[in-house]
Amino acid sequence: MSYRLREATLGDVGALRELIAASARGLGAVDYTREVIDAALKSAFGVDTSLIRDRTYYVVEADDGTLAACGGWSRRRTMFGSDARAERDESLLDPATESARIRAMFVHPKHARHGLGRMILEHSERTAMGEGFRSFELMATLPGVRLYEKFGYHGEAIITHPLGDGIEIRFLPMKKVVAGPA
Repeated sequence: MSYRLREATLGDVGALRELIAASARGLGAVDYTREVIDAALKSAFGVDTSLIRDRTYYVVEADDGTLAACGGWSRRRTMFGSDARAERDESLLDPATESARIRAMFVHPKHARHGLGRMILEHSERTAMGEGFRSFELMATLPGVRLYEKFGYHGEAIITHPLGDGIEIRFLPMKKVVAGPA
C-alpha cells in the first residue's frame, strides 16, 4: 500500500471525525477505558478546524483514497482539543521565544506501524521550523508517548484533564528543542 501526505481541507472534516474515533477506540484501548475514550471524543479528541484554516493540519491518504492518518502543528496557544473544547486560546505564539504546538495526531488502526505518524511529525516540525520555531510542545496521549519519545520529545509528569461527569484522561506534556537554524 502506498500513502500520500497532503494538507487537510474543510471537506475532510467528516472523514477526520471517523478516523479520530477509530484511532482512539482502536489504538487507545490499551491505555484508556471505553468510558474515557467516549468522553474524550466529545472535546479532548476531535477536529480543530482552526488548524485546517491555518493550513497546518495534514492527512495521509491511502492509495484507495481513504484517510489513514492525520495530525499537524499550530502557531496558536491552544495545546489540544477539538472545536468543542471551551478553554481555547487562539492567540499567536512568538516563534523567537515560544514553542510550536504539535497537535491532533491520529492513525487508523489498520494503518498503524507504517511510519505515518513519523511522516506527519517530521513534516510538521520542518514546516514550523520554516516559520522560525525552534522548539515544540505537545500534550501526548499515553499511546502517543511511545512515538514522541522516539523523536526526541521528553516529558516529566503525567497530568489528568477533566472530561466532565467525573471522568478524567491522563496526558503527558512533552517538549523538544531543536538546535540551530533549519
